[in-house]
Amino acid sequence: MTASSARARRAFALPMGLAVASSLILVPVTTATAAEAAPAATTATTAGAADGEQTSYVVNILPGKLASALAERAITKAGGTVVKAYHKIGVIVVHSARADFAEKIRKVPGVQSAGATRTTPLAAQTTDDIGAPVELSEKQLDAAAAKADGDEDPLQGLQWDLPAIKADKAHKKSLGSDKVTVAVIDTGVDDTHPDLAPNFDRAASVSCVGGVPDTTDGAWRPQEGESAHGTHVAGEIAAAKNGIGMTGVAPGVKVSGIKVSQPDGFFYTEAVVCGFMWAADHGVDVTNNSYYTDPWMFNCTNDPDQKALVHAVGRATAYAELKGAVNVASAGNSDLDLASRTLPDDSSPNDSTPVDREIDTKTCLDIPAQLPGVVTVAATGAKNLKSSYSNYGKGVVDIAAPGGDSTRFQAPEAPAVDGRILGTLPGGGYGYMAGTSMAGPHVAGVAALIKSTHPKAPAFQVKALLKAQADTMACPKPYDLDGDGVEDAVCEGGKSGAGFYGAGMADALDAVTKR
Repeated sequence: MTASSARARRAFALPMGLAVASSLILVPVTTATAAEAAPAATTATTAGAADGEQTSYVVNILPGKLASALAERAITKAGGTVVKAYHKIGVIVVHSARADFAEKIRKVPGVQSAGATRTTPLAAQTTDDIGAPVELSEKQLDAAAAKADGDEDPLQGLQWDLPAIKADKAHKKSLGSDKVTVAVIDTGVDDTHPDLAPNFDRAASVSCVGGVPDTTDGAWRPQEGESAHGTHVAGEIAAAKNGIGMTGVAPGVKVSGIKVSQPDGFFYTEAVVCGFMWAADHGVDVTNNSYYTDPWMFNCTNDPDQKALVHAVGRATAYAELKGAVNVASAGNSDLDLASRTLPDDSSPNDSTPVDREIDTKTCLDIPAQLPGVVTVAATGAKNLKSSYSNYGKGVVDIAAPGGDSTRFQAPEAPAVDGRILGTLPGGGYGYMAGTSMAGPHVAGVAALIKSTHPKAPAFQVKALLKAQADTMACPKPYDLDGDGVEDAVCEGGKSGAGFYGAGMADALDAVTKR
């Protein structure tokens, strides 16, 4: 079994029978030396645009209003326009049509790093990297409802993932607290969905597309033709237990939508930073991040542009955690061992012309998943094995949860019929998707249940409980999903299973019963 395309790492609707792969600074501010020259082809076209073509940058400075004011004057002098200044973390979002803007601003005293957030001008791109969900038909909905247990929502029988983390048992004890909010930082959430409307937190919702908060009513919703990804994730976390449709992992908590994905499907740094800052300043308890920050699959800190992106997002996640949020992120869908010394990347930059490169995992990070303090989640299928596409790595993956897999690889027990994960879809529908994008929300839901049980627990304690309560899963011997006699990936850790599963499978029952 080969690793799937590195570009398609967010979430995937797996077709029937096919395995397809969906101070504050915690990241050190360093200066590259001559011995740390950027890897071959890493710096191609990172300047973003030629003179006269606007593109976006982040400029990182010391936190504080005074430092921000001084930097903003220098930015204007260098030919930039300030879009948004986050003086609390020392990150400034800038637009400029000067091709030499980054080079000039890096020379300004007090500027710690600066770089383009994309490799093309500020113009629409096209992508189909987020797989379309497979929607349930009316006939399938009716059939599932007819088999439902009287105590369950109509579609719960299709949700093999709930018993996999003991969420069905947890719900008999607690559904979670409505004083806890999970923010879905994603492609937008349809809060009009009947399974989401009862639990939606409008005050903690926003559109951050472009890097500036937009609180216009409904700005957080996906528009027609945009991805259903965020709505699907929101349902996995907090679909209400209300006699309608499906049930979320934490059906009593609140969920908010923080839209950071452009209509073309890209998650750029300025929007991601805005998303974490909004969540932090609006009382969010958990953030779910089922994406990587475009355009680089891995951002290398010995490249000046990519270093600036790591610093900017790293400051934002650190600020969110400082304010009490547990940040959960998906490990990715490329079947890569993230603990390897080097890894291939032939998909970056994904918004222009990708180049082949080999990255050094000590200096190149998937953000936000590999940032300090972020909970990194690997995916499992219905047989409790690592999903065929899921990234893994001892010491990198923190915890595992159901993300689904091809039904032919990991078929669920009846009454469930599909190896993927059921979720809500815009417009009131339901459908299947699979990916580590679906695993992260299960952990975010369990974190919300822990926070409900321990309302005064700071983020570090919630994270510690997540790991301590997880059920250890041993390495499979052998790991051969397709049965061809060849091991599909090597799990390090033996009985601990840490290479595939980190601390183990997230446990929703312990989250509501252990105090």
